[in-house]
Amino acid sequence: MYQRIRNLREDRDLTQTQMGKILSCSQRVYSNYERGDIDIPTAILIKLADFYDVSVDYLLNRTDNPKMAR
Repeated sequence: MYQRIRNLREDRDLTQTQMGKILSCSQRVYSNYERGDIDIPTAILIKLADFYDVSVDYLLNRTDNPKMAR
C-alpha cells in the first residue's frame, strides 16, 4: 500500500531499522507501515514528507508530483 515510502527509503540506501530510529519507532512498526498492515499516523506521515522533501499527497499516491506546494 505504501510502496512510495519503501522506494524513497531504498533510494537513499536506508534500512527499516534506520528509518525506525529517525521516526522514533521500532523496525517492526516501520515495516508494518511500508506493508500497509497498519495505517501511518498523521504525525509520522508529516515527518516522512519533511524527511524526503515530498508532499504527503505524494506519499499517499494522491499525486505523481513529489513537490510540496509552498
